[in-house]
Amino acid sequence: MYTRILIPTDGSQLATKGLDHGLALARTLGLPVTVVCVTVPLGGLALQGVVQAQALESYDLGVKEELAATEKLVRQKATEAGVVAEFINETAISAATGILETAQARNCGLIVISSHGRTGIVRMILGSQTQEVLAKSAIPVLVVK
Repeated sequence: MYTRILIPTDGSQLATKGLDHGLALARTLGLPVTVVCVTVPLGGLALQGVVQAQALESYDLGVKEELAATEKLVRQKATEAGVVAEFINETAISAATGILETAQARNCGLIVISSHGRTGIVRMILGSQTQEVLAKSAIPVLVVK
């Protein structure tokens, strides 16, 4: 039924629950996984000139450090689970967009994603990337809470 599982992560503790669940499922089904960490470019009208260059440099450095730590964690957990895992970083306008594009590009048959469980005004302001993936995905999505 599935040939590859996509597991999005942002390196957070909650996303790690989704990673663990996805790796356990992949091990049980004998499937490889693609683990994607989506980077959203820093931008906006507030960033101008030198301030923009400094902000971008600082942002890029922070992203590289977080990606390295996340990749190390993913590789360790995949090895422990005995699962073949590919770790990739994609840049997209939103995490949901990057997840959906990666699922299609890598021919994934299932997305295993964790939900941050935001509610109220925070959800209204920040939105829900998991909800967007659920709404727009052409393939099955398993949400881990």
